Amino acid sequence: MPEKNSVAPARKNELPLKERMKIERTRMPEQDPNVRNCNFEEVNLGLDAAAATNEATRCISCNKPGCMMDCPVNVKIDQVLALVYAGQYLEAAAKMREDNILPAITGRVCPQESQCEGGCALGKKGHSVAIGYIERFIADYERITGKLGIPPMAPPTGKSVAMVGSGPTALSAAGDLIQKGHRVRVFEALHELGGVLVYGIPEFRLPKSIVRLEIDNLAKMGVEFETNVVVGKSVTIDELMNEEGYDAVLVASGAGLPQFQGIPGEHLNGVYSANEFLTRVNLMRAYQFPQCDEPIYDCHGREVVVVGGGNVAMDAVRTAKRLGASTATIVYRRSEVEMPARREEVHHAHEEGIEFRTLTNPVELIGDEKGWLTGVKCIRMELGEPDARGRRRPIEVKGSEFVVPASVAIIGIGTTANPLIQSTTPDLKTDSRGYIIADPETNRTSKRGVFAGGDIVTGAATVILAMGAGRKAAKGIDEYLRTGEWA
Repeated sequence: MPEKNSVAPARKNELPLKERMKIERTRMPEQDPNVRNCNFEEVNLGLDAAAATNEATRCISCNKPGCMMDCPVNVKIDQVLALVYAGQYLEAAAKMREDNILPAITGRVCPQESQCEGGCALGKKGHSVAIGYIERFIADYERITGKLGIPPMAPPTGKSVAMVGSGPTALSAAGDLIQKGHRVRVFEALHELGGVLVYGIPEFRLPKSIVRLEIDNLAKMGVEFETNVVVGKSVTIDELMNEEGYDAVLVASGAGLPQFQGIPGEHLNGVYSANEFLTRVNLMRAYQFPQCDEPIYDCHGREVVVVGGGNVAMDAVRTAKRLGASTATIVYRRSEVEMPARREEVHHAHEEGIEFRTLTNPVELIGDEKGWLTGVKCIRMELGEPDARGRRRPIEVKGSEFVVPASVAIIGIGTTANPLIQSTTPDLKTDSRGYIIADPETNRTSKRGVFAGGDIVTGAATVILAMGAGRKAAKGIDEYLRTGEWA
């Protein structure tokens, strides 16, 4: 194993705890809502060095840092904050990259409020340290100074690993395995690398240049990439292992098969899944029309309804607004409090003029005689008793139907597993929903030498949870490659 980067001890924070606790949480500079809702530039503008250092000063140096325990990839956050406080920004970035190979990405899209920041002791009586803002700052500082770090590498082991997919699970696993000396090759079905990071998350939340830079850094570390390879069609898992000689395979293909409600009218023109809509905008650059051909039904001047309350639905409705929709409306069957989307994204959507119709559920999509969508027939809902997950169950209010005018409807109610790989790998066991069954500790599947992690195992989750799965898979793969044991 390579030794970790040697970092000089950080200057100790000698400000009394009471004084640290009086410092207000730093606010993130943002584009004006009435400007940004017409462009695809980043909403959050990032902190400068003074603001980041001031925010790091707020850390009270807990003996048992809850922030680290609640981080899915176990970043040594207390040490990172101490280095930022001391002004050792590149050293802080190096310390971050020991556990998180994609800090510029997670600093932008990770739901820190429910993970690392949720474990911050300051948050129990006030506002937690803005760990996500600092994470983004040090990654951007590293990038802007042109000193993006490459960790030390172990000698080559002669073992090789194939990665199926190039999303956060695969990238995180690739970063860990290449450092351990294994050869790693990533296979991506689409023409651009990054998986959900490029096709699912809009430019205004995560610029694609940031994703490319992080992937380029992995390439400098030795990770190999190949696009336009549909594993399960272009090549099978068995062929990768037998004909091409890979010692292990990690299936990290995500869960990108869209779900629909099964209501009348979903066949109408103007109806999209959120996945298709965002992919067409992000990968085919519909937002750059007329410089790029617009591969979607034009939203400009049209009434757009997005069904769902998660981050994907929020991304879709905010994208539609930026494409010039006359109205961009979220329709969600529970109340806003129950929305699974990040609070920041919901707040930004309100600021940008998104309309919210909560406790409302579509029952039919209405079209004209030419097959084009004209409206969404909805019914009002009320919340009943909690369901198995503790969320109050939405119940229809009889006789409360009404129609929301719309010529574009985007369905963002979730995704499920694409069956392609499973159907071409007969000895790969799946559950009743089609997800690959993998050991929760080692990520081993029913097929020797094949591992699986991320959304293809758990269903759709956050970027950082997918990265955590990648790190765990990398550990399991490394152990198997070193020992040859499969139990």
